[in-house]
Amino acid sequence: MGEKSLLKKRWKLIINYLTIIALVVLAIALRHQLAQTFDNLKHVNAAWLLLMIPIQGWNYYAQSRLFQSIFSLLGSKLKATRLFILSLELNFVNNVFPSGGVSGASYFAARVRSSDISLGRATFTYVMKLAMIFVSFQFLVLLGVFMLAMHGNVNQFVIFVASFSSALIIVGIFLFIYIIGSQSRITATFTYLTRVLNKIIGVVLPKHPEIINLEKAKEVFVDFHHNYNILRSKKNELRTPIYYGFLNNITELLSIYVVYLAFGHWVNPGAIILAYAIANFAGLIAVLPGGIGVYEAMMVAVMVAAGVPANLSLSVTIMYRVLNTLIQLPPGYILWHRRSKFDVGGSIDGAS
Repeated sequence: MGEKSLLKKRWKLIINYLTIIALVVLAIALRHQLAQTFDNLKHVNAAWLLLMIPIQGWNYYAQSRLFQSIFSLLGSKLKATRLFILSLELNFVNNVFPSGGVSGASYFAARVRSSDISLGRATFTYVMKLAMIFVSFQFLVLLGVFMLAMHGNVNQFVIFVASFSSALIIVGIFLFIYIIGSQSRITATFTYLTRVLNKIIGVVLPKHPEIINLEKAKEVFVDFHHNYNILRSKKNELRTPIYYGFLNNITELLSIYVVYLAFGHWVNPGAIILAYAIANFAGLIAVLPGGIGVYEAMMVAVMVAAGVPANLSLSVTIMYRVLNTLIQLPPGYILWHRRSKFDVGGSIDGAS
């Protein structure tokens, strides 16, 4: 009990230290590129760069409305303004902790839980938000291939990698739907995964062999299946969350494109679409926060394959990442720091 109490008291301090370390690693890894990027600020059109601020604002608006629309279909009402703030916090959590979105899912569930929003419903909503973004992006990938083909800049390897990534995502979504479509399948699958995870944690923390309570986990699985059935009964109303997922992707792509415009180059949007798709897919398995290193390498490689000069694509990619980080992480950190305690405290409530 004493050990857990100490951990609770020092949790935020530990997170703060980890955050600082992550940012230092980021700065060291890109120190030369950072210097070049800030030097390039003298030669770019700052007006285009300033457009990133309202575009990112729309991006978070799309995320908040996406969450809100899914909750609404499930019968829960939440204020869009509160979800907008939470989206900023989530961006910070997901970028600082490289866990493929698991950290964000846990934080989100803790922040929105209330009398009518269970852990299962909160987790299901977070997962469905990601699914809507992935599904809507597949249409953009097709558009990107078409745009490159129109200009004769189709690189077969890039098309293969983009198609392979999209295929994996689609197969993963259908497999996920198959599993959660049956209460017996979801219980069996996630019970097995929970036991495996507990064994792995048990190796690292031998004093806590069952960090995830299996019985409570089973309750979440049943609730997850229940919420899936609610959403499936309203599948004709999924146009709204898909629309906001599409808007989320468009605004992120626009953020990259305006940096190219700031450098005075009108590049093929199809190249940016495919580069963004491949970079984000590769970034999911990256070890460092925010997919640092992997993301940049993939973005530059795809843009070069599409005919964009290497020095331009590298400068734009680094500048985009730096400016995007400066726009997003500070407010996300401030909001997270104000609200986060070990038990996360202060859930989001209120009707829309």
